[in-house]
Amino acid sequence: MSLIRDGVIIILSSPSGAGKTTLVKKLSEIDNFRISVSYTTRIPRINEINGKDYYFISKDDFQKLINEDNLLEYAKVFNNYYGSSKKKVFNLLEKGNNVLFDIDWQGADQIRKKKLDYKLLTFFILPPSKETLHSRLAERENNENSIILERMQSFQNDVKHWNEYDHVVINDNLEICYSEILKKIEYFLHNKAYSYDKTKVESHIEKLLD
Repeated sequence: MSLIRDGVIIILSSPSGAGKTTLVKKLSEIDNFRISVSYTTRIPRINEINGKDYYFISKDDFQKLINEDNLLEYAKVFNNYYGSSKKKVFNLLEKGNNVLFDIDWQGADQIRKKKLDYKLLTFFILPPSKETLHSRLAERENNENSIILERMQSFQNDVKHWNEYDHVVINDNLEICYSEILKKIEYFLHNKAYSYDKTKVESHIEKLLD
């Protein structure tokens, strides 16, 4: 499938475990959609590949990137740093690629405030329930309770940033969520309006935070 080649920045954010990474990888299978591979100081998870999933670097090397103004955005998340290469992102955009970002609300806010000369489309992904989120985290983190607890505590704050995004999508079914995001991207690239039901989202968030 091919969409208009337009050099658009597309950001997906979510609480940890809500599915943004899976959705970004699925979207990257579309022609002229490329992932912005982030630098990170955290330890690789099982099956993660350096240069494909992340660029795994030391804290000293990360600080050097900050000092030399080589990052488009960066943030400290769960005691590790994550950041996007300014040069790599702009190279992709200048070649007409639509660049996908798998970043949290801090990084999204930094990019939004830069007011770059590229179109920007942002999505916030919500889990269907706290129970489902906990289950996904338990599976991904191999039942390390301290990590799961940390993620669930952060979830309460992360969700509060939903209203800063262009669209909010509930990921209760991966294929349906993906189709909804793709449709919104198609409308955006063709300069067509596509709204979402904010009342429904607000009601869902109240249940999540209850």
